[in-house]
This record gives sequence, C-alpha cells and structure tokens, in this order.
Amino acid sequence: MIENIKRSFQNAAKLFAQFAADQNIINATEKVGIIIAECFRKGNKLLIFGNGGSSTDAMHFAEELTGKFRKDRKPLPALSLTDPSHITCVANDYGFEEVFARGVEAYGKTGDIAIGISTSGNSENVIRALHRAKKLGMGTVALLGLDGGKLKGFCDHEIIVPGKTTDRIQELHITVLHVIIETIERVLFPQNYQDSK
Repeated sequence: MIENIKRSFQNAAKLFAQFAADQNIINATEKVGIIIAECFRKGNKLLIFGNGGSSTDAMHFAEELTGKFRKDRKPLPALSLTDPSHITCVANDYGFEEVFARGVEAYGKTGDIAIGISTSGNSENVIRALHRAKKLGMGTVALLGLDGGKLKGFCDHEIIVPGKTTDRIQELHITVLHVIIETIERVLFPQNYQDSK
C-alpha cells in the first residue's frame, strides 16, 4: 500500500512538472487571466460551469472572485451555473444537455466570458453551453483534459491538461484556476502583490 501511495504522489508531481514546463500552457494561462481581467474592467461578467468535480471547481473559482483570494479587494462578477433548482428544473423540462446552455442564455451577453470545464472535452451540456455563448457574442474558454475531446479547437482559448485520469486532470484544473485568479488580481489589483514576486 505504501508503494502505491508513493507512486500516486510521484505521478502527480511528474504531471505538474511536465505541465509547468510547457510554454504554450503558460502563455495560454496568462492570456486567459488577462482577457478575464479586461472583461471585468469593462463591466462585464464571467459564467463558469462543469459537471461533477468540474462543477465544484466552477463554484470554487466563482467564490474566489466574488469573495476573496489572498488579500482584500473589491468583488468581481463571476457566476457558477450550478444552482440545483435551476439544474433540476431545466433537466426535467428540456433535458440534462441544456442545463448550462439555458443558464448562459439567461445571464450571458456580448462581452461576457463563458468558461466550460470538462475533463474529457466531450460533455454535451458543456459543449451546448459554449455554442450558445458564441451565438451571444461572448468570449469562450475551455479547460479540458486528455486530448481535448470534441471541444478541442472550438473555443477562443483553451487549456488542455495532458493527464490520463480524471483525478490528475482535476488536480491541475484547480491549480490553473488559482493561477488565473492570481493573474487577474495582478492586472487589476497590483498593489496586492507589491510585497511578492
């Protein structure tokens, strides 16, 4: 058992190191942070969504923006489309494939940004929501895993974690989301980072 645990930690560390050494991923992460910061600066908002663990990542990302990340600053308009009453209502009346698309249509407008999280890149409700976002003139971002699935190449910006299992992909997704938040804050609230690199 000890060897299995050790191997799991080592595999996670290896994937993190591989990810951090990929300049394309670094550039994409910076770009996403900057475009979200500009979106907020213009008075627009962020909608974020995903299923299962990706749903909790969406909620976590939104609360770090509406609440607080490291230091106090004004709240930023981010909404996770994970309200259970909305999801069960839409799933019951329109099908589970529409749960996020209906939320995007309800809250999204031109100039806003939609972020879809899918470890496979094949989640139909995430795909439909990003299609709806594009029709509304919203910016689109996909946070994906494996080979990117059906969503690869569809969004304005994408970050693909080259992990082989959902757990390792999700661990990097939450790290990417934290780094994006830090980038947003460094753009909009540089005073919060004057004492750090």
